Amino acid sequence: MSKLPPPATGEGPRLPAADKTPAMVLLPGGPFLMGTDEAEGYLDDGEGPVRAVRLDPFWIDRHAVSNARFMAFVQATGYVTEAERFGWAFVFAGLLPDDFPPTRRVAHAPWWRQVYGADWRHPEGPQSSVVDRLDHPVVQVSWNDATAFCRWGGTRLPTEAEWEYAARGGLEQQRYPWGSELEPNGEHRMNVWQGRFPNDNTCADGYYGAAPVDAFPPNGYGLYNMTGNVWEWCKDWFRASHYVRRPSINPRGPRTGTHRVIRGGSYLSHRSYSYRYRVAARTGNTPDSATGDLGFRCVRDARAAGGQGPCSADSTSPRPPGLSACPRADTGGPAYSAEESSAGRRVRDGWRSDTSRAIRVARNTCPQNASSMARLRANGATGTMSPYPTVVNVAALK
Repeated sequence: MSKLPPPATGEGPRLPAADKTPAMVLLPGGPFLMGTDEAEGYLDDGEGPVRAVRLDPFWIDRHAVSNARFMAFVQATGYVTEAERFGWAFVFAGLLPDDFPPTRRVAHAPWWRQVYGADWRHPEGPQSSVVDRLDHPVVQVSWNDATAFCRWGGTRLPTEAEWEYAARGGLEQQRYPWGSELEPNGEHRMNVWQGRFPNDNTCADGYYGAAPVDAFPPNGYGLYNMTGNVWEWCKDWFRASHYVRRPSINPRGPRTGTHRVIRGGSYLSHRSYSYRYRVAARTGNTPDSATGDLGFRCVRDARAAGGQGPCSADSTSPRPPGLSACPRADTGGPAYSAEESSAGRRVRDGWRSDTSRAIRVARNTCPQNASSMARLRANGATGTMSPYPTVVNVAALK
């Protein structure tokens, strides 16, 4: 693994040492119904048929990994992400400045632009920074980067079955983490595209780009943003027909493949072309790919035998390598650093008290809409929908 010294102080604030696995929730496991037979699903993606699955207990992050947590990892290890090594990543054109020079785009999804200098510290390119959004999910990280973070913290990525079980929040065969209705009583429960994609986002949910990791109410398990906001990497290789033939107890993905599973949809998801912000929806991307709407969260096996194991209260076993503290199933808010909490409060308090104020305060929100849409049209995004690209990588550029 390539290593470089930690970033210079000019890159952003230095975070104090902190718990690497804050606010995890212990899920009991057991049986659940995975997948869907709904006609509105994407059967070619392998969403169905519905099958009974049983899982062992496991811990899972209450939130997606934030910029602050990933920054702590990089500062502790000197890790260099794949986007940094490649020198570029994919950015949604609507988030780029008006004077941003033309660059290559994805042929069948021209709203994705190749931006040199885009990486986790600079999600939209060199002119951007995460300093004022430390409580937002880290993006521009590949599956390989996410796996490296998990190793450092003594965790791993969730299997696809674990992710779906967690996303459902204890509900059976509901479409979303909170039920079957997208906006119950007119309330927005996640960050997805409203309006006509990609030319007009009304920002009815308060956000144009990504939102803080705890921006919307949690599901029944206390987990935030399991759908919408950013896609999340899973451990499994992706194959459409795999789970129909596999064991129903703690299922794992194929032994090999070319794409890793991603789940949950993102702030760019819209029903007209990517109705994948449902808990049963699935797709994949190559493990070295990084985009501005793709992040992750971590899980850890529960040590069920007699309550023993590295993280049991009465255990004398050593903790896993790199683990500074065990996860806790508390009911409080996220264990952010002081810098992260301050940034998050500024956005969240504004949103809760005055949506229009939040749109002025939050970065990459609707005031950019008119100019960004003109820029999209100039780059060939006409609003005519094609199937959402399962793979957004260098092979798709033109």
